[in-house]
This record gives sequence, structure tokens and C-alpha cells, in this order.
Amino acid sequence: MSTNKQLLVKGIRYMAMALPLLFLGPSVIHSSFKNQEHPLYIPILGLGIIFCMLSIFLMFKGIQTIMKSMFDGNQ
Repeated sequence: MSTNKQLLVKGIRYMAMALPLLFLGPSVIHSSFKNQEHPLYIPILGLGIIFCMLSIFLMFKGIQTIMKSMFDGNQ
């Protein structure tokens, strides 16, 4: 059983892209909740939620790609 190295690197790239979003999303949400009286409260909150959802998606895609590289072999 061999590992597809190109697919593994692609999965690690997905995980690396998700890492900053894991910290950025909750920080943006927290700052928007601290400034609820500001007129841009709703768009900033939406942006933070989008960052969190994107990080979850990228983590899922990264883990899925890494598992595919390990268990699908050279296909």
C-alpha cells in the first residue's frame, strides 16, 4: 500500500489554508459582538460566520483528500 504524494500535498495545502481561518473567524465574530451598536455589525458578523464555515469546509476537504491519498493508492 503506497501513498499518493501529490494528493497528500494537496490535502495538506487545504489544511494549511484552513488554519488561519480557524483563528480569524471567531476573532471577527467576537469583535462584531463587542461593537453591536456600530452600523456595520451585521456585515462583519456575516463575514465572521463565512470565515468559520469556510474553515470547516477546508478542514473537511483536507482530511478527505489526505485519506484518499493514503487508502486509494496510485489511482
